[in-house]
Amino acid sequence: TRPTAILATNTSTLDINEIAAATSRPQSVIGMHFFSPANVMRLLEVVRAEKTGFEALATAIAIGQKIAKIPVTVGVCHGFVGNRMLYARGGQVERLLVEGAAPQAIDAALTRFGFPMGPCAMGDLAGLDVGWRARKQAGRVAPVADAICELGRFGQKTGKGYYIYREGSRRGEPDPEIDALIRDVAAKLGVEHRDIDETEIFERLVFPMINEGARILDEGIAVRASDIDVIWIYGYAWPVQDGGPMFHADQIGLAHVCERLEAHAAATGDDSLKPSRLLRELAAAGKGFGSWVRGKGA
Repeated sequence: TRPTAILATNTSTLDINEIAAATSRPQSVIGMHFFSPANVMRLLEVVRAEKTGFEALATAIAIGQKIAKIPVTVGVCHGFVGNRMLYARGGQVERLLVEGAAPQAIDAALTRFGFPMGPCAMGDLAGLDVGWRARKQAGRVAPVADAICELGRFGQKTGKGYYIYREGSRRGEPDPEIDALIRDVAAKLGVEHRDIDETEIFERLVFPMINEGARILDEGIAVRASDIDVIWIYGYAWPVQDGGPMFHADQIGLAHVCERLEAHAAATGDDSLKPSRLLRELAAAGKGFGSWVRGKGA
């Protein structure tokens, strides 16, 4: 390659530091993570590796702007910013299903908030086999999603996923077969189904994302809370009128988010719901993410 060439990767999971380490010019390696469908979603995560140079960074940002994308600079970690927060939500989707929340109830909690679709419908649209393959490679499990895929139900493209799709229709309908499958998975895990109201569903989907966003800020993966909000508005269709997950947290109060996460962690025994260090600190100080500056605090 030319000595001035930049190596840009669209990966959403590979470690860009490792890619850079395999080259003789790590300063010219950068991530340019586009979002699907790329012709519609305007976000571009520009991923700066440990040794990425200013020239490569400035070039990636300029290219993004030239093709009408909204570039946001982030650091290297699994999933970067957007997908890392999405994984936190996905873990709660699995737990909620096992505990008794139906796919349509989970989706409704987010569509009523303003999302165009919920996580189960989104999985069906994207193809459930994509995540299934990734989990198998990583040695991870998602009991409900894995069981659905083992039946060959990969979403809209197979006519069945979390929902069933009538021929020629993209509108999913609840499927009793999935209800039975979820009950069977729950029984094998020793979990008894219970009624879960929409408030709990919403809090357990959204508040862990906010918590993960706080960790991302604390680790320096994102520079400011507003960058996370831009990522979620332009890459994941967060309701624009609400301003993004971190702005939403500031509006309802970090003390409230902290309190509810602690309550859900205690009730479910799920330690992943425990508030992060930065979230606890800001909540105790009565501060918000909007006033936080890395290295200076709130």
